[in-house]
Amino acid sequence: MTTSTTPATAVQGLPGLMMDIPLTVHFILEHAIRNHPRREIVTRRYDGSSTRFTYAEFGARVAQLAHVLAELGIAPGERVASFAWNTQAHLELYYAVPCIGAVLHTTNIRLFPEQVAFVLEHADDRIIFVDDTLVPAMHKAIAAKPSLAEKIFVVMGNAPHEPLPNERSYEALLSGKPETYAWPTVDENAAAVMCHTSATTGDPKAVLFSHRSQVLHAFATAFADVFALRQRDAILPIVPMFHVNAWGLPYTAIMCGSKLVFPGPRMDPESLYTAMAEDSVTFSAGVPTVWLALRDYLKATGKSLPALDRIVIGGSACPPALFDDLQALGIEVIHAWGMTEMSPIGTVNYKKGELTNEPAAARRARRLKQGPFSALVQWKVLDDDDTPIAQDGIARGELWVRGFAVARQYYKNDEATAAAFKDGWFTTGDIVTVDAEGYMEIVDRSKDLIKSGGEWISSVELENTLMGHPLVREACVFGVKHAKWLERPVAAVVLRADAVGDEVAIRAWLGERVAKWWLPDRIVFLDAIPRTGVGKFLKRDLRERYADLLADA
Repeated sequence: MTTSTTPATAVQGLPGLMMDIPLTVHFILEHAIRNHPRREIVTRRYDGSSTRFTYAEFGARVAQLAHVLAELGIAPGERVASFAWNTQAHLELYYAVPCIGAVLHTTNIRLFPEQVAFVLEHADDRIIFVDDTLVPAMHKAIAAKPSLAEKIFVVMGNAPHEPLPNERSYEALLSGKPETYAWPTVDENAAAVMCHTSATTGDPKAVLFSHRSQVLHAFATAFADVFALRQRDAILPIVPMFHVNAWGLPYTAIMCGSKLVFPGPRMDPESLYTAMAEDSVTFSAGVPTVWLALRDYLKATGKSLPALDRIVIGGSACPPALFDDLQALGIEVIHAWGMTEMSPIGTVNYKKGELTNEPAAARRARRLKQGPFSALVQWKVLDDDDTPIAQDGIARGELWVRGFAVARQYYKNDEATAAAFKDGWFTTGDIVTVDAEGYMEIVDRSKDLIKSGGEWISSVELENTLMGHPLVREACVFGVKHAKWLERPVAAVVLRADAVGDEVAIRAWLGERVAKWWLPDRIVFLDAIPRTGVGKFLKRDLRERYADLLADA
């Protein structure tokens, strides 16, 4: 199934007289190594040490990897999988694979073994590049799908491990290969990267990003009112490179000539702090969970990150309390929203509200929204009758999008394509409002809204309010069946260290801040909230676990 995102007929005017240079990943690579040859790429290793390469050295290694791929018989259009942390070796795959015309399949390392096996089989990867510390997880995937043992496995790093079938060493393969490559001319509409969605429902769905979409996305995210990336920035991507291309940073950062600092496998707050402090990181990006942990570490130790100028928070809504705490620590928070199907950036909220003469409280409220839409995105919001809603910040409906970096269908999944793509638009499933200034705010996922007695309750708003409680570290709200009201909210709460849970007290506190009929019928206290491989709350599991919690209500 294909869905056009352009008019059926186009006006044929006077042809332009501009050069037709393909928008490809190689365009970014060549620009970077010729214009920023001495910029650094740093990778933190599992033992705490670091490796450092210049862009020029990186470019030479990418050429060597291209020779390796050619010798292993990788043809244009074939898939090559990565199963890796954020490292320079992973970055080398980001460039070598697409630049020879093949497709890099970035595989989520946090999926269950059966899901890893599913996505590798679905993509039909010829070669799988695996980080040394992730070899045990790959063995589990092979056990779930023994036919994977027929693949070629290339291990990156030299940590001790049980050998994989058909194993090769990454550095041994690169050794002695030529440091230049006769790069082919690749069609800008050819696939460059494949990512699978995080699968909050059903099997992961595959999105194929084109070279053109990735280059345009890199340009758009570098804008001053988006990520505002510069050559003088030192960027540490915490968001995984298997999660929608680390939100495009492997391409945007290299295009801008920024220093890149990769955290490798050590993602605990202390290790992240050390990496940021030692290399004077100015910009970083990650999901709220990461920033909650780093905030707690900074507060507990009294340490600071004076070089850290700004961070992007996405993946799920930024809790207001976290926003306030990070701003108080001198860290500028950029709230963003996107989806795998959108490459992923859709909206970015970066200080635009400060240009209006609003009171501080109103300005803060704007900054907590997901923000204005990217120049790459066309959008509309429709109610249940498919009628456009008012752009007043109050009316709500489902967000539909289309654009230069938005998917038009899923890979080898006609059923999911038919459900999600309509009339040339991608139906996001997000329920939103948009105000008169163009600020979008996520109200909820359509499947996570709670309908109680015919009225809607926003799980996101309840979660954000609960996380403002001084004893609450994280909160996840979900709907549970109810005999009278059909569905009622239940909150799963993770408390801060040494806090004692008091359901009655927390409900009383919450009752002063939300409508009484919104109050969760129960609050359950957990050590951890189940999550998807990219850190989103897995509400499906909680709904199943507590399906009978209100049976006697």
